[in-house]
Amino acid sequence: MEKVMRLASEKGVVMFSKSTCCMCYAVKILFHELGVSPMVHELDQDPEGRDMERALQRMGCSSPVPAVFIGGKLVGSTNEVMTLHLSGSLVPLIKPYQAMS
Repeated sequence: MEKVMRLASEKGVVMFSKSTCCMCYAVKILFHELGVSPMVHELDQDPEGRDMERALQRMGCSSPVPAVFIGGKLVGSTNEVMTLHLSGSLVPLIKPYQAMS
C-alpha cells in the first residue's frame, strides 16, 4: 500500500492500469482528450503488480483497474471517473494538470 500511495502522489493525475484492459484504455483516451497526460502504471508489466492490485482493492477500489488518483487522492475506477465527467465535475478537478495551450 505504501508503494501505491507513493506512486499516486508522483504526478497530478495518476492511473493504475493493465495494458490489456479496454476500460483502462477508454479512461486514458478521456484524459488525453481533456488535455491531461496521466502518469500510467501498467500493473501487468510490473513485478509488484499483483501486490499493488491487492492494495488498491483494500483502499476501496471496486475494480483494481483502472484506479485513478487526482492530486494524490483516490477518485476511483471507470464508473467514478465517468460519473464525474458526465456531471461536469471532472474538468475542475483536473484543471491544474491540463496542458497549457
